Amino acid sequence: MPKRFFSNRFIRIPLACLALSACLTGPSVAQPLSGKPITIIVPFATGGATDIVARLVAQQLGTRLNTPVIVDNRLGGGGVVGRSAAARAAPDGNTILTMDMSYATAAGLTPGLPYDPKSAFVPITMAVSVPHVLVVNPAVPAKNMKELIALAKAQPDKLNFGSGGIGTNTHLGGELFKSMTGVSIVHVPYKGAGAVLADLMAGQVQILVSTVTTVLPYIQSGKLRPLMVLSDQRSPALPDVPAAREVGLPNMTMDFWVAFAAPKGTPAAIVEKLNQEINAGLNTPAAQKSLDDMGLIKVASTSEIAGKVVSGEIDRWTALIAQQGIKPE
Repeated sequence: MPKRFFSNRFIRIPLACLALSACLTGPSVAQPLSGKPITIIVPFATGGATDIVARLVAQQLGTRLNTPVIVDNRLGGGGVVGRSAAARAAPDGNTILTMDMSYATAAGLTPGLPYDPKSAFVPITMAVSVPHVLVVNPAVPAKNMKELIALAKAQPDKLNFGSGGIGTNTHLGGELFKSMTGVSIVHVPYKGAGAVLADLMAGQVQILVSTVTTVLPYIQSGKLRPLMVLSDQRSPALPDVPAAREVGLPNMTMDFWVAFAAPKGTPAAIVEKLNQEINAGLNTPAAQKSLDDMGLIKVASTSEIAGKVVSGEIDRWTALIAQQGIKPE
């Protein structure tokens, strides 16, 4: 799968920038870590994409540093418990937080967080991303985005979009569609992705915005029809599906991403060393194959770029959540 750089309405990551950073960094620049075991905190249960990426990084990082790297799944509070524990950890490089898109959305959905989402952590790297795609039940008469928007505007509140629950990426993807196009469609929340997919294929709901990896098998089998990839460019997995800019919606971009960060105050040399080693691990053939098998696109960015992306994502989703009046369950 070709390498693709994370992008959204706030930030564009040029290839030259990443290439330059690779030239400017080297093992002699950053001091080694302490050699103590490293803990990677995942604020969710095992088995999801975020956890899988964390375990892949842990395996590669442990081998490269010859140090035990432990994945610690700290559940609770929609990710708040694990993130709070990471924020309280000593800033010595021995505790790493796994971030994903929900880290950014929590800033708008959860008032009074026990940590400052913009300053509690120093991003290490934007590791991977995958775009979202808007799909419809094949019975929907719209064959492209122009026809879907026209249909929704001609029949306000007649079309439904499903989600895995209030505040999930599938919910925010539908709200982004509404915000960018001015259509009025009804949100139907479910308890998890499996339930909404079943009803989407049964025709109980008509529209879903989800990651390419989640819906790709149903697209390939003809059970769902893709209309647009929410990205600046087409997805290698869906080369015949137009990107957002191609259908006149350049700001309707949305990536699911996984990043890694250290507690505030972690020395720059340690952050740089972790960046080098995590990115080097992601660049190995074994890691690349694992990412390809999951449909994830390697980013392996600099710390600076990761910070800009996370900050931009927080601003973007906080604004949309406020604009659309979304309240947590």
